[in-house]
Amino acid sequence: MSGTNVKRKASFLTGVTILILFSFSCSNTEKESVSETKRESVEVPISPAKDDRPVILAFGDSLTEGAGVDPSQNYPFKLQAKLNTAGYRYRVVNGGISGETTSQGLNRVQTYRALHPVIVIVELGANDGLRGLPVETTHRNLNAIVSQFKSMGAKVILAGMEVPPNYGRPYTTSFRKIFPSVAEDNKVELIPFFLEGVGGHPEFNQDDGIHPTAEGYDIIVENIWKILKPVL
Repeated sequence: MSGTNVKRKASFLTGVTILILFSFSCSNTEKESVSETKRESVEVPISPAKDDRPVILAFGDSLTEGAGVDPSQNYPFKLQAKLNTAGYRYRVVNGGISGETTSQGLNRVQTYRALHPVIVIVELGANDGLRGLPVETTHRNLNAIVSQFKSMGAKVILAGMEVPPNYGRPYTTSFRKIFPSVAEDNKVELIPFFLEGVGGHPEFNQDDGIHPTAEGYDIIVENIWKILKPVL
């Protein structure tokens, strides 16, 4: 292995270690059990009467919410700007909640029915993996989330996720397979890896080693755009 590759691997593993510690810190604070699905009601942003643009719902956790960056620097805001520049008439709604698992996400899907989203970008599962939750549970929840959004008439794009190797190769391999399996079962589009080009690259992550910087979100928007544009 070359010196350059060793440095890159070390940098990635350092970021992974910080990511794991931070995730479990959040988990302890929330005191969430694996089976817990109840959350406080979520206030859904209702479109002003004069804004009749079709809604693209960005549904996810802190990576969607944009933890640690200005609201004008998260991916839903940047995606809205890209749509506007490209001449597409849609309204992007940020439906991200930090620390959310797939169980919690499933519990609030129906709160967005009133928005009648035409496209939903589902970005969930990372917190499940970082907490070592059963792969079967994550798979089942994502299937239900995608199915419910499809029942609303929305086209769904599923964001693929990966977890660090700390839980061993069998778990990381099984976790990685969840997303293409759910996409295939539900006949929806898949972003192979949401954090492609960002995860493991310190220059595109905040000091916590977890959340993308504004520049990192630029890359994420391009990852999304490759899959989203043909769907528009």
